[in-house]
Amino acid sequence: MKKQNAVRGAVASPYLVWTLLFIVAPLLFVLWFAFTDASGAFSLESIKGLSTYGRTFVMSIGFSLIATVVCFLIGYPLAYCMSKASARSRSLLLVLLMLPMWTSLLVRTYALMALLDNGGIISNALSGIGLLKDQHLNFIGTEGAVILGMIYDFLPYMVLPIYTSMTKLDVRYIEAANDLGCNGLQTMFRVILPLTRPGIVSGLTMVFVPSISTFYISQKLGGGSFDLIGDTIERQFQNAVTYNTGAAISLVMMVLILISIGIMNRFTDSQEVVVR
Repeated sequence: MKKQNAVRGAVASPYLVWTLLFIVAPLLFVLWFAFTDASGAFSLESIKGLSTYGRTFVMSIGFSLIATVVCFLIGYPLAYCMSKASARSRSLLLVLLMLPMWTSLLVRTYALMALLDNGGIISNALSGIGLLKDQHLNFIGTEGAVILGMIYDFLPYMVLPIYTSMTKLDVRYIEAANDLGCNGLQTMFRVILPLTRPGIVSGLTMVFVPSISTFYISQKLGGGSFDLIGDTIERQFQNAVTYNTGAAISLVMMVLILISIGIMNRFTDSQEVVVR
């Protein structure tokens, strides 16, 4: 037994060192800077100064919620159709869904800019067919462009967990619902939706968390017109003399992420699913 414990400890030690260096230590540094001033003395000034960024927090949460809801409205039917497709079609659809994820977020965002930019591919195409005469498509630099970028980049994170839940769904529940007189709509809302709840919650969390912390999408597609939480943190750490304000904002970001993870665990840990 002692030998087994020693072997387990030796195997786990690299992961423990990695966790301490790259997870625990950075979190401690964030806490330190958030509750100190430039001289290193304990201070709550950085926390109190967060009130000036209220609009930034509200805008970031609002954009993230809209992107998450739209991803769900698009992703759930897509995942359902994929789960009902043949094995060959299902594999093809999975490849097509994950293909953009094989490229960098930077490349995908620039590609979206090339499509939506004023005078870009879509604008020139619309002008060529006469839908836009003497003006260009003014979309870059708007709220819609930022939200569209979030949806485009994070939609696979919504589809994949829901698709996984649907492929594991026992078809006997659906057959029982049909035998009991449920139509297609009733089966969807009373059987399929409750049974795929873990995948739904995972997808919502996996889209909301990166959406609220993104900064590159808002910078490029927003044209510098919007400051989200990620943009503010980046600017604070790049241009500020001290890291205190940036650390305080990062602390709030961590709290929001922990709340999201807690909600996900609350709805996915339960093994009992009620089917009405």
